[in-house]
Amino acid sequence: MSKIKSLSMAFAMAASLSAFAQATPGTPTAVAPGCQGLPSHQQLLAALSAARAQQNGGFNLDMWGVVVNRDGIVCAVAFTGANRGSQWPGSRNIAAQKANTANAFSLPQLALSTAQLYTATQPGGSLFGLQASNPVDPAVAYRGEPAAYGQWNDPMIGGRIGGVNVFGGGLGLYNAQHVLVGGLGVSGDSSCADHNISWRTRHTLNLDFVPGGVSGDTQRPDNIVYDITNAQGLQIGTSASGWGHPVCSAAATTIAGELPAVQEQFASRPTGWRVRWAAPAWVFGRSERRVRRRRLGLI
Repeated sequence: MSKIKSLSMAFAMAASLSAFAQATPGTPTAVAPGCQGLPSHQQLLAALSAARAQQNGGFNLDMWGVVVNRDGIVCAVAFTGANRGSQWPGSRNIAAQKANTANAFSLPQLALSTAQLYTATQPGGSLFGLQASNPVDPAVAYRGEPAAYGQWNDPMIGGRIGGVNVFGGGLGLYNAQHVLVGGLGVSGDSSCADHNISWRTRHTLNLDFVPGGVSGDTQRPDNIVYDITNAQGLQIGTSASGWGHPVCSAAATTIAGELPAVQEQFASRPTGWRVRWAAPAWVFGRSERRVRRRRLGLI
């Protein structure tokens, strides 16, 4: 029985390594298979580094960033420090959790950031227990050589990481066609600074065409909400909106309110473009799309 079990484990490991070999992008500038429309390692690193370099209201620490596609498959992993030990090693998996969470609990018309899930998942909250609903796959999180962590060929790429995280740093990714294409997770500083860095990273990647959310700010629909107040008998206080997140610092709170507004749908389209025809490429056949564009006088 032990021999059969050992063989089964060996076959499973071989299959995992084979899948990883097929999923790696090939170069730092290439996009991993199944991740079209999402950033390459190099693009993620550049955007993450630019965001980390700004004042974010945290401890000025280096960061991990992870991108997943709509199926929760890891597409890119990066860090901003000199090497993988320059930022908290544990934050690699936390960043992946955040990316998975933002993707898994956002919808085409409703974006939810991980920061907005904090209050509802506390004891007594309407989503209490959510953190245990989609566990991290340890075979994906810890496979491969640590020397490759955060590189273009990070062993996590191509795997479905899973995991749920309910503090700041995870955002849904929406392209210019208003299509939800995946999630971004950032970790390495305070959770509030993580959110600010993630927001700026998404903006630089041009994947912030967010359709709507619960923040109450139409220009920042999935922004972190700071509305938790002390309440007698409750250690964590109460959130007026039900989507609140604890305050980390006055600076982080101020910065969050001044983050770039999300981009408007089809802002770059020619005059006369009709929103009702602006569907993703797979909705219409090429010839039908050309007919519709011709009717609008665009070709």
